[in-house]
Amino acid sequence: MNRQSLLASFRAQCALGALACAALLAYALHAQFNLGFEPCPLCSFQRIAFAALGLVFLIGAVHAPAGTGGRRVYGVLGMLAGVAGIAVAGNHVRLQHLPPDQVPACGPGLDYMLDSMPLGGVVQKVMTGSGECANVDWTFLGLSMPGWSLVWFVLLTGWLAYIAFRRPRA
Repeated sequence: MNRQSLLASFRAQCALGALACAALLAYALHAQFNLGFEPCPLCSFQRIAFAALGLVFLIGAVHAPAGTGGRRVYGVLGMLAGVAGIAVAGNHVRLQHLPPDQVPACGPGLDYMLDSMPLGGVVQKVMTGSGECANVDWTFLGLSMPGWSLVWFVLLTGWLAYIAFRRPRA
């Protein structure tokens, strides 16, 4: 494989990842503004993680580094965003599967928490979850939206790890 096809390959593969993230975010916005599903704080954090992962894919597609070192930098950055997304979505799925008597009480909205608490406190409060995060308002093929987010985070993070850390063919 020559240098040009390696660059085009990494560029195309990153562009595909960026497109997938953009499509997932577009559907989340469609679900919010057209279908009336208001995002809970954990949903908002998942959107941030998808946006960060998509941004890494997009910059990787535009830059398309020639060496393996550059690809690995994008791999590490993207995996940080992807693993954060996996943690948030996994926690959200866990909350949705709690017995009703163990679901935490509903808390204040994300906007209020951002106005009245330090960022570390907001992250901690959101990750403990609240009652609205345990609601399942939407399913597709038996999975809730956070369940699908978890699947997509695992797939996209694995995809990025594959394209960033694989050995180029001789």
